[in-house]
Amino acid sequence: MTVTSSIERPDHRLHVSVASADAFARGLARGERLREVLPGGIAAYDRLFRLGGIGAAQVREDAAHALDAVDAFRPAARAEIEGIAQGAGTDVLQIAALNARTEILARSSTVPPGECSTLVRRIEEAGAARTFGVQTWDWHVELTPYWHTLESRGAAHDVAGLTEHGILAKIGVNSAGLALHFNILGHRADGVGGVPMHVLAAVVLQEAGSVAEALEIVRAAPVASSGSFALFDAAGGHDGSGVAEAVLLDISPDGVFAVAPEGGALVRTNHFLSPTPAAREKTWLYQPDSGERHELLRWRLAESPAPTAPDDLVAFLRSGAGEAALTCVPDMNLPEGQRWASLATVVLDPRTRTARVLDGTPVEAETRVWRTLRA
Repeated sequence: MTVTSSIERPDHRLHVSVASADAFARGLARGERLREVLPGGIAAYDRLFRLGGIGAAQVREDAAHALDAVDAFRPAARAEIEGIAQGAGTDVLQIAALNARTEILARSSTVPPGECSTLVRRIEEAGAARTFGVQTWDWHVELTPYWHTLESRGAAHDVAGLTEHGILAKIGVNSAGLALHFNILGHRADGVGGVPMHVLAAVVLQEAGSVAEALEIVRAAPVASSGSFALFDAAGGHDGSGVAEAVLLDISPDGVFAVAPEGGALVRTNHFLSPTPAAREKTWLYQPDSGERHELLRWRLAESPAPTAPDDLVAFLRSGAGEAALTCVPDMNLPEGQRWASLATVVLDPRTRTARVLDGTPVEAETRVWRTLRA
């Protein structure tokens, strides 16, 4: 089956490039670049919060708590958020709410989170290991206009990838050869009060030079919500070990749990893979869909020729007739807040320090233009 999409996309996807050793200055430059489009993203999330029964006063309170947690963990990340707000001419708590949107929306039972599918593969190439990954970013179709590609330089490591307007980071690779794919998970204790997942992703990409360093950062972070980072690095990377590493993290209020590759692959959808957080999972958010997508990817890996290059992974995320929705196409007959779409497809290659971003679904990989970013 060929899956088509009716998503109306911007004529030219916005790209933001900033460079400064000062976090506030990087944020200021980002905010200035987003000044005309950021209000639309803020308004879209305000609607989702309201649909989820989360009032404006609660959103501001949650945003303030999240900003305090960010300040205590990494003052530079708070400074970058403040810079975005000043550059865009908007309230800093509105930008903090965007960065904590996962945590704030965890309060809602009527606006469930979106779905994403991630596949990371390790191969042996000329006697050495090479690891690369692909992900669909599936989210509310109403957010289609409000994300951009990003190249940010000046922190400990340069970062390339994609993120939403006003949000520090999401999916990307850094100049040390560390790559990060990001999926949302759901735990019954999820809430506000810790470091938001999107801010944690930004800190990891800016500071970590290897999977080992990323693990140290994540395990030291006070979190009150859930998510998964698929982390993988380049052989001979920043830590000098000469050995490429790859790991899936179950991040939750119960702690951080590492899942090792199976058969040279990491497969992630939207459920916990570790028994401790799985015992308190919000199974009603994603199941049975997440399990079905996970099993389909594992089956395809077992039955298909091994991928030999990053772009080979894209086909694994194309949905066929009667199969689980690896490619997510919105049902526009559903109400706002329940219309999921694969807004982007992202291929990460830590060896070349590149992120390839498609403004579209895996089905459209050969008909739409990819944007290649370099950290």
